[in-house]
Amino acid sequence: MPDQLDILFDSAAQGQPAKFDHVAQKSLDHIPLDQYSSEGKCPEKLLILDTETTGLDPDVDNVIEVGAILFHVSSRAVLTQQSFLLPTETNSAETINKIPAEVTRLSKSWEKGIEYLMVLLDEADVLVAHNASFDRQWFGKEQLPPVSKPWICSMDDFTWPESRNLRPRPSVRDLALAYGVPVWSAHRALTDCIYLAEVFSRCIDLEILILHALEPRTLMIAKVSYEERHLAKKAGFRWNDPVLGAWSKRMTFREASSLDFPVKSFEKP
Repeated sequence: MPDQLDILFDSAAQGQPAKFDHVAQKSLDHIPLDQYSSEGKCPEKLLILDTETTGLDPDVDNVIEVGAILFHVSSRAVLTQQSFLLPTETNSAETINKIPAEVTRLSKSWEKGIEYLMVLLDEADVLVAHNASFDRQWFGKEQLPPVSKPWICSMDDFTWPESRNLRPRPSVRDLALAYGVPVWSAHRALTDCIYLAEVFSRCIDLEILILHALEPRTLMIAKVSYEERHLAKKAGFRWNDPVLGAWSKRMTFREASSLDFPVKSFEKP
């Protein structure tokens, strides 16, 4: 008998909605957490990072602004923050980030900004960004140093309380508003870092959110019929992204065990 995932890919290849019977959801054990969460020890210092870039491709575009806030978890306090521009000849994303290329070329000691950023990276236990997969790809290229600290994503890795009425993968603006943080600007690096720091300062259960965010994640396929696709969408699964012809999401086994529908770990065919 063909595997359920094989049926899903066959159906998708024929342009048909994937349909299969529900199966009893297996009990999913927790998998070992990293050096912090396996010991129940929350990281003390987070470095909240954000970048503004001239485009989306790190192979052809470049970073023009970096924002960073060193945040102390137990005291819910900002320890230090920085923001600096990096010079560029052109900025194709100026309509979005409002940073004119000629401004980035004004005289300033951006090299000192890089040096201080390296100090903050060394101070931090964990790096945090909203849509971290985007920001982390720029480190180790051009002027930004490579990093080895673990990353967590406030958009994908945090399970925000249902009482906040946030949709899956919330924008940083919606996240801030849900926690009563005034929103006055967008698409500048330090501004977005400030929003996250303010949200963290309002989280009573921040340590638990961080420990859960540090749990290893697996790409899961939602085993739902076409008629049940709304269940996957509500739970934050995305159609065709990254798995073609499937509702998929990176999640922990703990999160998967709490779903109202069965899932399966993705394996490349």
